[in-house]
Amino acid sequence: MGKRILVRRRGKAGIQWRAPSKGRIAPAKYPLLGLEGPVSGKIVDIVHERGRTSPLCKISFNGKIHYIPAVSGMTVGSDISTGAGSPLQPGNILPLSEIPEGTEICNIERRFGDGGKLVRAAGSGAILFSKTGNDAILRFPSGKSFVINGKCRASIGKIAGSGRTEKPFLKAGNRYHAMQAKTKMYPSVRGIAMAVVYHPFGGGRHQHPGRSTSTSRNAPPGRKVGLIAPRQTGRGRRTREPIEVTR
Repeated sequence: MGKRILVRRRGKAGIQWRAPSKGRIAPAKYPLLGLEGPVSGKIVDIVHERGRTSPLCKISFNGKIHYIPAVSGMTVGSDISTGAGSPLQPGNILPLSEIPEGTEICNIERRFGDGGKLVRAAGSGAILFSKTGNDAILRFPSGKSFVINGKCRASIGKIAGSGRTEKPFLKAGNRYHAMQAKTKMYPSVRGIAMAVVYHPFGGGRHQHPGRSTSTSRNAPPGRKVGLIAPRQTGRGRRTREPIEVTR
């Protein structure tokens, strides 16, 4: 019985592959406040959570503590407002329907009430491109556009912590611990760089798989590597005449 390959051991989902609970503070999401009018709060502290690129803002709303990703410009002791009718200031939380077009926003709700799911990485911000009826069209940092309901909430400004990627890790140990906090494997070895006994794509004098990288969904453990049950591989063929799709 040979040694199990790394991909197979990783698929067992042991404790070393699970997200750590140590260092977690609290779920970072919007409170369900200000649905009828603005509610003001005060920033108590700005803290760091393990595995998160942006700092967290500890806010007191009516005596209750909530955590949200900090927006650039937030300071301890400053006021923050949430809900309809809040002023257009960096850090305030408003529905998309009340934010003017062209405003930079962050920590956007995908569905109303989920607390914020989109554009939460350090230094990131989206643009409220336009509004159509009850929906809003957003332009993400990747350049893609997305349509979201106008009731969903967002923060004015961009997430704090910009410039995080400008500082190099310098040492492999620093990168290793950063990846451990995010439950990501580091270092990662390519299968074609391994020996033939450790990976199906390994072995040979040249760096190539030596076989098709497409694998069946029902492949046995140890061979289920590469592109698993791909819908399409390679370049798409161009047709001279457009194809009509009937629904």
